[in-house]
Amino acid sequence: MPLPFNLQVVVERLPGIFQIHMLASGAALLLIPTAIATRRHRAWHRPLGRIAAVFVIAGALTSFPVAYESTSGLVARLGFAAQGTIWLGLVLAGVRAIRRKDRARHAALMLAMAAVASGAIWVRLTTALATSYDLPFAPIYACATWLGWLLPLTIVLAVAWPRRPRPVRPTALAT
Repeated sequence: MPLPFNLQVVVERLPGIFQIHMLASGAALLLIPTAIATRRHRAWHRPLGRIAAVFVIAGALTSFPVAYESTSGLVARLGFAAQGTIWLGLVLAGVRAIRRKDRARHAALMLAMAAVASGAIWVRLTTALATSYDLPFAPIYACATWLGWLLPLTIVLAVAWPRRPRPVRPTALAT
């Protein structure tokens, strides 16, 4: 299948790197929900999670040269680079949390990582709608590269972030 012009330019500028980015990120998009779905079955969850983490790291690291070499506008390229940075940070923090046996934090971080990954889907849907309705592509694309992952991430963090109980303060009546 021929690639759109803007992606073909990146393929020519980064032979191999772009393909690694697309394969690793695509595999991560499939493996992350599978790992989440098997969270109650350690025999499946652990290996799937580890493989997904490897793909996330590969996809995130290759996102930087891909964003740099993209023909998109600066705001869109920065959105993709920020998404890669956050994705990488979340997977590393998730690994750290599970090594510390903080399962609640690990679970929240992995859901956040999935939310950031979903940005790839939201950007494609948004651009398909923009082109279908002949809307101004560049500004919509620039917004989609940020909002496509920021909105799902915000929702997941608001809902899934583990709440720590607040310490109880002694009151004047207790004395």
